[in-house]
Parts: sequence; structure tokens; C-alpha cells
Amino acid sequence: MPPVSDLEQAWPRPSAPRKVVLIGAGGIVENAHLPAYGAIGIPVRGLFDLDGARAAAVAARFGVERIYGSLAEAVAEPGALFDVAVPARAVPSVIAALPEGCAVLIQKPMGETLAQARQIAALCEERQLTAAVNFQLRFSPNMLALAAAIRRGLLGELVDVEVRVNTYTPWQLWPFLKGLARHEILYHSIHYLDLIRSLLGEPRGVLCKVLRHPSLPDYADTRSATILDYGERCRVLVSVNHAHDYGPEHAMSELKLEGTEGAAVARMGVNLDYPRGLPDSLELAKRGGRFESVALRGSWFPCAFEGTISNLQRFVAGEDDELCTRTADALKTMALVEACYESSAAGGTRISDG
Repeated sequence: MPPVSDLEQAWPRPSAPRKVVLIGAGGIVENAHLPAYGAIGIPVRGLFDLDGARAAAVAARFGVERIYGSLAEAVAEPGALFDVAVPARAVPSVIAALPEGCAVLIQKPMGETLAQARQIAALCEERQLTAAVNFQLRFSPNMLALAAAIRRGLLGELVDVEVRVNTYTPWQLWPFLKGLARHEILYHSIHYLDLIRSLLGEPRGVLCKVLRHPSLPDYADTRSATILDYGERCRVLVSVNHAHDYGPEHAMSELKLEGTEGAAVARMGVNLDYPRGLPDSLELAKRGGRFESVALRGSWFPCAFEGTISNLQRFVAGEDDELCTRTADALKTMALVEACYESSAAGGTRISDG
């Protein structure tokens, strides 16, 4: 298959970008939100963080004009679209403080449990918010191009889908994750589950096992193996190990799809040598042919974050008909995450004594 140069790799930009107020100034804001917004001309009016020194440093680096002294001051910014990038457990209190009828982008996950996700969705509905959740992997250049290839029928019917991640992740960069009862699927593999839903629709069920690792005693599940039930014709699995501390030779971070007409392999480079990461890639092949690379405009971090904010801004302006990661859709991803943990807790089918 020759390189396909016209596969869509970027979400259309809003024609008249609205100003954004950021709630939270952590690493994800510094490394993804602000670089992405600057790249496509999204104006950032100001930011607030409980750590005032952190907020000042990030604002200075990116030329953000205002640092708010309190959440109340931040949410009082007139006409703003709000970007909430705080730990999941803090989301309900922030949502409850937002102005009624505003638009908001909520950092994933949508709470730490399905019950919390439902609470957040109810709060958004009660306050008449136009709310989306920042499930951004589906908006990365290689995944947008992959989705376009699938829509065009280049792969035919999908019959085999695998996410394969075997890498070392420095979880100490996120100290708020220490001690949480749920970790790997809730804060990482949730991306892959959401992406698979966006490509294949809703699975019938799930089999899952999550595991700790002795080298990461402060964290809950850091490895997982998940099989999604999409019927008798499509095998779907997600295999993730964050404790592969043995160099880059056998590390991997990729999505592999096979169809009746073609195949694709997409690399998610941010997981390799984090936080520097490697470039993303996408390769396509026709049945019986060789894989050929698709030239990409960028990678998941930070380019995917252009898509979530653009979709929300365009939806509010009437330029997009669909809000792709609206809370109702995000609830389905959260329900799948909940089912994974329930499956793991239930254990596998008992083997008879023979």
C-alpha cells in the first residue's frame, strides 16, 4: 500500500476561538494543553492552581496573562470556556463551582469510579453545562488517520485488534496516584479502551486481570490484561506492562489492527522513554503486501490536545454537529473501566479437579 497522504490528521480549528481559563497547572497542562493551544491560536485568558508558585511559573513560561488567586476568581471570568485539569477526585467540587450554562473540558478520567462519573454527569446536566471529557488519544494524528483509513474501507472488516504496551513508566512523576485503589486502567489503559470504543463501537463484555508489581509497592495495578468481547469474528485485547525496566530493545507501545483487506500498526511514542518519548508512527499494508509508513504531522503529545479543545469550541459555536467525548459517551468508557475492575476482582473460571 503506498503512503496515503490525504488521510485526515487534524481536527478542524474553530473559526473564532473563545478564551480559555485553565483550572490546574500540572504537568499535563504544561506539556500538552498549553503547547497545543498555542499551536492553533486558542487564547488562554488565565489559570488557577492551588500551588500558586507552580501557577506563576507555568504562566510565565507560556505568557498567560492572568493568575487567579482562588477558584472563585477563576470561574468568575466572563465568557470563558473552562478547561479543568485536576485529579479526578477534585472534579465534582470544581464542576459545582462553574457558572451555569458554560462550556467545560474535563480531564480524564471522569471520576475514580462509575458512581463518581455518574455524579459528574448529573452535575453537568443540572448546571446545563456543555461538557466534554479529555479522551484525547482518538484525536492524535496517527489515530485520526487510522480512523479515516477504516472509514474508507482500506482495512476491510476488522478481525483482530491488539494494544501492546511493554515499557517502564516513571509513576513517581504523578505523586497523587500513590495509594489509590485503582491505577493502571483508570489512568492509562482507559485511553485504549476509549479509542477501541470509538473505532469498533460497544463491546458485549470484558475479561480482565489487573496486577501490582513488587518494584512499584506504592501503586495499585501497574499491569493489566484485558480481552474485549466483540463477537465471534473480531479478537480484541489490551496487554499493558509498565514495569519493563530492561532498556529499549524489547519495549513497545503500539496498536495493531488486521482486517479482511489490510492491516495497520500505530506507535504511541510518548510511552517510550517517557517523558521525552519517541515520535508516533502509522504503517498500513494491503493483504499480501508490505507495510508502508504514513507521513504524520505530529504525535499524541501535544497534538491530540488540539482536537479535544477544537471539537468543544466548534460544537459550542455550531460548527461541529457532534461533541465526540461528551459526558454521555465518556460514561460508556467509564462503565467499561468499571467492568474491567469487576472482572479482575471476580477471578477466572475455576478449573475442575479432573
